[in-house]
Amino acid sequence: MKRLASLPSPHCVLCFRIPFRYSNHMLCSRSRCIPFSSARSAIHPLLPPHRYFTTSIPTAMRVIPVPCLSDNYAYVLVDDNGVGLAVDPVEPRKVIPVMEKENVKISGILTTHHHADHAGGNKGFLHQIPNIPVWGGDDRIPGLTEKVVDRAAFTVGELHITPLYTLCHTLGSVSFYVEDKKSGEKAIFTGDTLFVAGCGKFFEGTPEQMHNSLYNVLGQLPAATKVYVGHEYTKSNLKFAVHVDGQNPAVVAKAKWVESNTCTVPSTIGDEKTFNPFLRCDTPSIREAVGLPADASVVEVLGALRKLKDCF
Repeated sequence: MKRLASLPSPHCVLCFRIPFRYSNHMLCSRSRCIPFSSARSAIHPLLPPHRYFTTSIPTAMRVIPVPCLSDNYAYVLVDDNGVGLAVDPVEPRKVIPVMEKENVKISGILTTHHHADHAGGNKGFLHQIPNIPVWGGDDRIPGLTEKVVDRAAFTVGELHITPLYTLCHTLGSVSFYVEDKKSGEKAIFTGDTLFVAGCGKFFEGTPEQMHNSLYNVLGQLPAATKVYVGHEYTKSNLKFAVHVDGQNPAVVAKAKWVESNTCTVPSTIGDEKTFNPFLRCDTPSIREAVGLPADASVVEVLGALRKLKDCF
């Protein structure tokens, strides 16, 4: 932060305007000078008056989970200027009111895959909010207008969006990696490929494809990337994780945590690597749990683990 000359009181210590006392610091009432006015704002390092000052407080993108159906998540994704997208808005009657309440400039739909519990709300959404783009990676997605190409990024408002092919659950599954250009915050919307403590069923793909999606694509993202999944399956996923990796302290801690948390998003890529058994297929404990020898490949272990989960 830039060091500025001291000013005699009374002045706002951030913009030097008419003062407003916040705790022991002189601040004016503008929201840019009182970051605590929003519960989502990061803690601002307020320093004693007349020392260090800043007039630039970056605001991160907002992600609002919208529970849908029995256990789905749709999401409202909004940048600092109110430009926003709906992610898998399977129930428009629930998603659109949230966007209106938040004064979102609705600018499109991101669809992770074609299954009805994710894409089934697209046409109803477009009926109410027509003439907006629908991004996705599969021609089977209702209302699709923009078929994405792997890693061909595009921008909506301040949001830099990179579609990542994460094939296996379906052969058109896409995870959307979103970076806020102002704050640098990162998020990934994984649909039914990666769950908190789990992964999706291999409906159309192979263990090799899921291995690529989990380890070579999602697993290579920055550890702090926030993970927003397609379903609230965390409690059941952790029961399985305890079954196959119960000596892992991270699994035990997360299983305890989930008992008192009904909404378990977001996770992070870094955290998932500590307790998600499908991202730990190179460990002795998971190999032993599926009954494969030490020289079995990670792909073999992943395939065996998914079969074990299917029967759990």
